Amino acid sequence: MLYELYDTEINPVFASCLLGVLIGLAFGAAAQLSRFCLRRSVVEFTVGQFPAFGVWLMAFLIAMLGTQTLVLNGQVSFVEHRFHVSALPILTVLVGGALFGTGMVLARGCISRLTVLSATGNLRAAICLVVFAIVAHAALKGVLAPLRVGFGAVTLDVGEFANLGNLPGGTVLFLAIALVVLAAAIYRSGARLVHLLLGASIGMLVPFGWFGTGVFLQDAFDPIPMASISFTAPWADTLFWSVASTSIAAGFGTGLVGGTLLGSFLAAALRGELALQSFEAPRQTMRYLLGAAMMGLGGVLAGGCTVGAGLAGTASLSLSAVLALVAMIASAWLANRLIDGP
Repeated sequence: MLYELYDTEINPVFASCLLGVLIGLAFGAAAQLSRFCLRRSVVEFTVGQFPAFGVWLMAFLIAMLGTQTLVLNGQVSFVEHRFHVSALPILTVLVGGALFGTGMVLARGCISRLTVLSATGNLRAAICLVVFAIVAHAALKGVLAPLRVGFGAVTLDVGEFANLGNLPGGTVLFLAIALVVLAAAIYRSGARLVHLLLGASIGMLVPFGWFGTGVFLQDAFDPIPMASISFTAPWADTLFWSVASTSIAAGFGTGLVGGTLLGSFLAAALRGELALQSFEAPRQTMRYLLGAAMMGLGGVLAGGCTVGAGLAGTASLSLSAVLALVAMIASAWLANRLIDGP
């Protein structure tokens, strides 16, 4: 759209990087202010506290409504997207989701939360991000790739139901039911209005990302992948770009990571929340690093993190993303009960 409306010399990849920075700035600031994190939501839920879960559900609801509005208007299509392949890699999705959910309990934060925390001076989170990015990159293109390919060979043919909008009643009925159920849960969560508004702003970034990369910045002569907020592949790409920037250009994912770090830093600085924190004991170090490694492998297997698959993926009504999200939540709940409960 941009290249049809204007005669510009801006490269689509560079333009997507700038878009990623803008989305990351908004995400980082909103996530820092609202303490947005699925792991926190699950942990508080197990002890009968629901505000954090209400904020996450608000982001999820807005992301889904916004994304499906684009789909119903014919502006965005997920027909050929990896989230909607008919050959569902069932083993990869469930194992990856379980690994990621357990890992975020061990590291005391999902990868999006660790990204936000690292910018405020949390050295634990920063070191975990390095381990996460290395393991994720190894699973995508390195020594762990055969494991990913082997798990991915186990598939289940779900046909058109890879998109939950193809269930009886169609997308509109599905959205109507989801709206009623989620709105009731959000209302009963007891979350503060300002945090719900921040959650809604995070949710709006999902369709903004899909539209920006899939429509606004698309160029027939130089196409770029359609993407939205996520942190698994973007952190792997950022790692690769940081050591080989002369041979690879920074794209949407790298811009998103950079923008998130800057947005969370600015929000924390304005509120006086910058503080250096580090590991306190070798046992704690091993726990965090193991959790980061599990999230790195699990995020690749599951097709994304709690934001990439759990928020942006489920917003596209992907069966694969929904199963990954369920596996993440179930494994996080169980890991919290077994590891941190006592």
